[in-house]
Amino acid sequence: MDNIYLPHPARIIEVKQETPDIKTFKLKFDDEAIGRSFDYKPGQFVEASVSGEGEATFCVSNSPTRKGSIECSVKKMGKVTQGLHELDVGDPVGLRGPYGNGFPVEEMKGKNLVFIAGGIGLAPLRSLINYCLDKRADYKTITIINGARSSKDLVYKDEYKVWEKAKDTHLHLTVDYQEENWTCMVGMVPKILEEVKPTCENSIAIICGPPIMIKFTMPVLMKLGFCGPAIITTLEMKMKCGVGKCGRCNIGSRYICKDGPVFNYAQLEELGYGF
Repeated sequence: MDNIYLPHPARIIEVKQETPDIKTFKLKFDDEAIGRSFDYKPGQFVEASVSGEGEATFCVSNSPTRKGSIECSVKKMGKVTQGLHELDVGDPVGLRGPYGNGFPVEEMKGKNLVFIAGGIGLAPLRSLINYCLDKRADYKTITIINGARSSKDLVYKDEYKVWEKAKDTHLHLTVDYQEENWTCMVGMVPKILEEVKPTCENSIAIICGPPIMIKFTMPVLMKLGFCGPAIITTLEMKMKCGVGKCGRCNIGSRYICKDGPVFNYAQLEELGYGF
């Protein structure tokens, strides 16, 4: 029987500094056969390990339509993430996965999609956004609302122009406070969502960000007519082992790592989960 906790050796092939405390790591398995067989859905995650530091869960932030490597965007917050931030191109890491249920891409076909992100919350949504853009004929209008505390905290800046130019795709960027030379929107994400007013008709809203952002965004979505299965989010903060053994991520009868991390609002209400 295979050891479910045994990571596969991988190497860092590229490091990109997204913000002062967020880096995107491009990773490649040492064993090319494992790399070719590694398949995942947008919204799934991996366990990445750093020798001497431990392991932690990270969503795969690149789309499965763009094969060849795995990308994880990491915010420096604790021991493992600090260890990752100290690594460079050529350094080894361990990877196991993919885990979780991923976004319901088949159910989203033929729908308008509204992506709402705050800070590093854009990481799992980036995978889904690029997946939908690569399969553009399957989805209708795409609206992206992305906010951060300041312009220096916005991630994936080099992709914004690509998203803006995509067919039937609208990008709205916002920061919390007005800055010099900032020409996009100003205000917190819930306020901007209310100003943009995306239609709820034949639409699904996908939201990811700090719990406080989600807490105040949910009522705005309800006001706009979104409800139940039409609101989807991804919960990753409490996961540890990734395989439902440690019990760290249980919500009622569910485990985020096995039954999630993607849930719709109706499921969260049923579980009594509050942000």
